[in-house]
Amino acid sequence: MKAYVVVQETVKDDAMFATYRNQVVPTLQAFGGSFVVRGGKLSVVEGEWPHPRLVIIEFPSREAAEGWYHSPAYQKILPLRLDSAAGNLVIVDGPA
Repeated sequence: MKAYVVVQETVKDDAMFATYRNQVVPTLQAFGGSFVVRGGKLSVVEGEWPHPRLVIIEFPSREAAEGWYHSPAYQKILPLRLDSAAGNLVIVDGPA
């Protein structure tokens, strides 16, 4: 079953976040991850949305998504995202 990493974020440091963005793709590829949504115009039509940026990354399985997040390659660049943006990240299973 596919799984998705969903991120809501507010970028605070554009230069540092650009460095993160330029390094993240190779970390995804080893786990079969690919972007479904990577920023773009966001329209809130119901409720409240705390962050203006949305990212959705598809993985072939929950194990792959969790493996990517905890991998040494991603953990090496994660501080760039944490220091340059505020937000939330979840891993969610796709439809059965």
